[in-house]
Amino acid sequence: MPAAHAPTRNNKRVKMRRHPPSDEPPLSCFDDPLSSSASGEPFADGIDDEFELARDPLPPTYDPSLDVGPNGRPLFTFSDSFASLTHKNAGTYIDFSLEEWKSMLPEGLPPGMMKEFEETRRCAVMIRQSFLDLRDNFRRIVDPTLRAGGKSLNVKKQIVLDGPVSCGKSIALAMLVHWARSEGWLVFYVPKGRDWTHGGFFYRNPVTDLWDTPVQAAKTLQDFLEFNKSRLQQLPCQISEPIPLGEGAGVGMMKGVDSMAMPEGSMLFELVQTGITYSHASVGVLVRLRKELSLVKDIPVLFAIDQYNNWFTFSDYGEPVTVRSCRPIHAKELATVNAFRSMMHDDMMVGAFSHSTAVGKLRQELPDVPKDARVMFPRYTLDEAATVCHYYLRQKLIRQESFTEDKWKKIYYLSNGNGSEMRWLSPFI
Repeated sequence: MPAAHAPTRNNKRVKMRRHPPSDEPPLSCFDDPLSSSASGEPFADGIDDEFELARDPLPPTYDPSLDVGPNGRPLFTFSDSFASLTHKNAGTYIDFSLEEWKSMLPEGLPPGMMKEFEETRRCAVMIRQSFLDLRDNFRRIVDPTLRAGGKSLNVKKQIVLDGPVSCGKSIALAMLVHWARSEGWLVFYVPKGRDWTHGGFFYRNPVTDLWDTPVQAAKTLQDFLEFNKSRLQQLPCQISEPIPLGEGAGVGMMKGVDSMAMPEGSMLFELVQTGITYSHASVGVLVRLRKELSLVKDIPVLFAIDQYNNWFTFSDYGEPVTVRSCRPIHAKELATVNAFRSMMHDDMMVGAFSHSTAVGKLRQELPDVPKDARVMFPRYTLDEAATVCHYYLRQKLIRQESFTEDKWKKIYYLSNGNGSEMRWLSPFI
């Protein structure tokens, strides 16, 4: 009987692990890729070079000899904002520091954007034609003189960004928020709409007959205040009706009090601060804030909701029916979602679907959404993919000696223009 061959370390083929295990801290935007295994031994041990992610030191941030895109075109556009970009800049990259991204979007950056920053070790985004069209749509609403030749272009105040998974909807929405805030707009940005329907406490409000989620409401108010504090200190409250109170987070109802009124002459800053300070008022204040923002006319106001599709399905909550069963609570039954979900108004609002949250396929015509609001966001075109691959070459995700036009095109067609898959496949060239 032949002896069994014991496996040895040297003849074992192992592909490099692309992501750190869950118990390791995540990489920062500028850290080098993984250089050793959990045991402290190099990944290169027993791994073919062709499967190994490049770990060479990054070249200087800007170098004309390296910053070359397809057909010798410039790879980067130098600008301090998205406002000055034109359609001539489409197909190039623009970068900001991670600190600036976080200061402009303190509510949080999309996971896909952070993943891109970590793996490329640079906080740059590509200027896509689809983003410029989205930006110009809202720019023309605020400044009608920008409509070319006096023609009435098809501008939309309410837009739902839909499209295949990993086509860049969330990143485009974050870029839109960055641009609008740099222009002085008041932007209500929700980067994770799913969080409004999952986790925390939930109570039925006997006055509204809707479900209150005070933990999420307080966090949303805090995030909104962080960037917009100076603006809110200048905008007065225009609704004088009392704010209904609900149950606080884990503390129940207030005894003998079911509403509270804001002092006369209060600013929106005081309104938001009240909701943060008093858990019983968090939901009522957030709902009131939605109404107050609709009345602001001095500056443009934009509502930007990511993972918007999570507001059209069931939440994580359930109402007990019997001792053995619960009725699932729909997102529209939550007071906060009920206040912000509708697009049947005259305010500027854009919501982005997130298919990575897997809420199931929704019907084409959504309730409380105009029929023509949905806009299909495309995946990378072939020209955009060429720019992406040259950028990855510049950032050492692709080895120079292995880079050819034939190989990057294979990656494009294999991934069908999926951004995250192209980034994942790039080191395998």
